[in-house]
Amino acid sequence: MYVFFKKNKRKGRLLMVLTACLLYSCTPTVHRQDKEVEKAIERLVSQMTLEEKIGQMNQISSFNTPGNSWVEDAVKDGRIGSILNEVDPVRVNNLQKIALDSSRLGIPLLIGRDVIHGFKTIFPIPLGLAATFNPRLVEEGARVAAIEATSAGVRWTFSPMLDISRDPRWGRIAEGFGEDTYLTSVMGVAMVKGYQGQDLSHPSAMAACAKHFVGYGAAEGGRDYNSTYLPERLLRNVYLPPFHAAVRAGAMTVMTSFNDNDGIPSTGNRWLTHNILREEWGFSGFVVSDWASVHEMITHGFAAHPAEAARLAVQAGVDMDMMSFAYVSEMEQLVKEGKVSEKTVNKAVKNILRVKFRLGLFENPYVNEELHKETFYAPEHLALAKESALESVVLLSNDGTLPLDAEKINTLLVTGPMADDGYEQLGTWVFDGEENASVTPLAAIQEKLGESSGRKRVRIVYEPGLKYSRDNDNAGIQRAAAAARSADAIIVFVGEESILSGEAHCLADLNLQGGQSRLIQAVKESGKPVITVIVAGRPLTIKKEADLSNALLYSFHPGTMGGPALADLLFGDEVPSGKLPVTFPVTTGQIPIYYNHNSTGRPYQGNETSLENIPVRAGQTSLGNTGFYLDAGAQPLFPFGYGLSYTTFAYTNIRIDKVSYRQHDTITLNFDLTNTGKSAGTEVAQLYVRHKTGSVTRPIKELIFFERIPLESGQTRTITWNMPIQNLAFWNLEMKETVETGQVELWIAGDSASGESVRFEIN
Repeated sequence: MYVFFKKNKRKGRLLMVLTACLLYSCTPTVHRQDKEVEKAIERLVSQMTLEEKIGQMNQISSFNTPGNSWVEDAVKDGRIGSILNEVDPVRVNNLQKIALDSSRLGIPLLIGRDVIHGFKTIFPIPLGLAATFNPRLVEEGARVAAIEATSAGVRWTFSPMLDISRDPRWGRIAEGFGEDTYLTSVMGVAMVKGYQGQDLSHPSAMAACAKHFVGYGAAEGGRDYNSTYLPERLLRNVYLPPFHAAVRAGAMTVMTSFNDNDGIPSTGNRWLTHNILREEWGFSGFVVSDWASVHEMITHGFAAHPAEAARLAVQAGVDMDMMSFAYVSEMEQLVKEGKVSEKTVNKAVKNILRVKFRLGLFENPYVNEELHKETFYAPEHLALAKESALESVVLLSNDGTLPLDAEKINTLLVTGPMADDGYEQLGTWVFDGEENASVTPLAAIQEKLGESSGRKRVRIVYEPGLKYSRDNDNAGIQRAAAAARSADAIIVFVGEESILSGEAHCLADLNLQGGQSRLIQAVKESGKPVITVIVAGRPLTIKKEADLSNALLYSFHPGTMGGPALADLLFGDEVPSGKLPVTFPVTTGQIPIYYNHNSTGRPYQGNETSLENIPVRAGQTSLGNTGFYLDAGAQPLFPFGYGLSYTTFAYTNIRIDKVSYRQHDTITLNFDLTNTGKSAGTEVAQLYVRHKTGSVTRPIKELIFFERIPLESGQTRTITWNMPIQNLAFWNLEMKETVETGQVELWIAGDSASGESVRFEIN
């Protein structure tokens, strides 16, 4: 029996509440629709006044409320359905008690929070997690975030961000998984599964929110909130698939994006939210606006006033209004005037209630107020954060200087503004992580080389040079340069402060800020080996710094345990295995630059004349007439998928089982992977394909599979992959998703720019 009647203590009425424990896996394409649950939702909605229904559609932030009494009165009157940014479990329980015992219908609140890459234990930023190419780590990290956040009463997070971004000027590239559709889809599914767990009604399950729907990462000029123009085919082939994957994985909520696309703000785009999300994909959770994006349709020029904005949003399929107050102030009058049907409101309320039921909030709304003491910074959480940081670091260059041998070093100089800053290594969108819980690189190196380490003791000289990444203190640089002259090796930690990436933190220039480049130049003049470690929230233009460095490690803000991870990599206790989830440009002027672009009719050949070699009075057509920049060519500094190791790998004997396939066949791929170096290591083997011809032009390469493969020194493994030909489907000229016939090339390699192709036909 799923339904019973409870006597309301305050008003003495019999009210229907759902109390059964409903078990929902987060993995089915569509949630199991229990008929009794849906009946219970119908009966509850039938008892609600219009004001109470609109209240469920209203989300407020505890950051923006002048006093507790206003919030409590609104909860009591049923005028709030969700609260975000409340993380005190005592306060959460108090609000839930008001909602259940003092409101007319006893509907629990849904507490939300931006838990983007950890709650207390902070993991690498999502761009760093993508660099691991390890969905297991991403899922387990999201599970840790859910365990910690739910212990504080948070049952809903606004993550994962699934925006494809090909422009590192956009600050929010830090929050996503990079430029590739397949990698973003895989990592997004892993994060959804981690947040929501295996039992949605368990107190540690936290509802995921796939955002931002859709195209936000293509904002013009890399400037936040800017317009996009993405035609339907591009949306369907590149930007929508990660969201579809998240919906199939059971993501309970979706958030609309700030941008307009082709003149239509996403919060008012019915084609996206209703036609595609609901009708095509069968999404049964609820859609929430981004912060105030309902009201912002007025600023866009899409709505004339708040009432029109509210009407457009709800009719588009936006169920909950985050911090616009447009629904709660305008919807009742819109219904009375017949401009919005109450049936539309009912649909939105049912979607919201369905998520609350699935989360078990009706039966278990309260949080154990002591639980957080056991979960925050648990040893196993810190261990996983360190493992994630280890695998997220990418070795971009190395002349053999790394790994450092402590036995050969008497004095080590550690310098740079990112060497000992526990706050800045946490990265963007960290509301609850704590600086004093971070272990910095300097602290980790000191511990590793200290008396208790068992190693030969190394004298560590710390001279920061610069106080923070934008600092221009020449005196500090000179002190570091002086210290470098007496050191045997130098590690320079540079990069970006957390505030320089994330929402509204866009840059037109991606060079290192302040005097950081001068710091590297100054210590390099000592003639000693220089290892540069860049800790940042996005790709930066670092050709000069790479040329100055004997070795270069790139760490997308690595989180709480970034220091120990970097120390282990620097001294060879661990071997780098991270790969770039985004292309690194040589110069900002190359942007957008990404690996999976279409070919032109005159593609770059690689042997074109560079700017400095153009003869005076050269003929107009003497430079080859291909698509490139005279001053920067067309190649990136580092390609997508790139990353070195302390060992080397060889791909040989790549073969397929046939040379001709039908559209519903499965291709069997085999190759030998050999560790040809002197140390054990893990290679991320990557599979790319290209359709040579199609009804529409296709990218020159597309990632469709990858696998992390550990190998001992000298070991060879024969790897077999089975790939359904259906995985090669794309949206064609007729706007249908299909596998087209023709010739296909495939590459199996360690990055997007390597490997020899193998060809086959699809008949």
